[in-house]
Amino acid sequence: MRITGGAARGIPLRAPKGPLTRPATDRMREAIFSRLGHRVSQARVADLYAGTGSYGLEALSRGAAQVHFFEKNSAALNCLEYNCKQVLKSGGFEPESTHIHRGDLLRQRSPIAAFDLIFVDPPYDQIATQLQSTFSNLVASLSHLDTWLLIELPGHLTLNLSGWRLDSRIGKADKNKPSLVIFRRDTASSMAK
Repeated sequence: MRITGGAARGIPLRAPKGPLTRPATDRMREAIFSRLGHRVSQARVADLYAGTGSYGLEALSRGAAQVHFFEKNSAALNCLEYNCKQVLKSGGFEPESTHIHRGDLLRQRSPIAAFDLIFVDPPYDQIATQLQSTFSNLVASLSHLDTWLLIELPGHLTLNLSGWRLDSRIGKADKNKPSLVIFRRDTASSMAK
């Protein structure tokens, strides 16, 4: 697994051994960032349930201004810290380009309201049991009208978020493969309120 584009292209990323994390494949990240295009440039990015940090580090490499990572698992945090150091060094980025927030995402006091891009890649067992409530709680605090939510989930699942509209889906409708759904603020319903 490597950074696929930008200033740190080709830098390998370390992942914990075993099934602890499901890092996004190089191919999936290439498809996602191709879809995002210029939106990544100078964006403020949050990588929730960060694991290896592959989404956030890819965004940084491709021109994001700042990335905040949220992770609670110690093995994943060790890999995330290592990966951040490697990408910062290789890409010539300032250390303050990345911020790692340790602990349970839903108990964090760090605001996620002002991000342009938010990558969400929770454990699949959590998606299956807490899909709607987790995301409803998460997005309730978002106030930035132009925020894009990018959520990885099993291909056969669907998700509806009040006040958001599905922009696109990357990947097949297959329960054994991940897909990524992109939500944008439903400005029509926001204006109607």
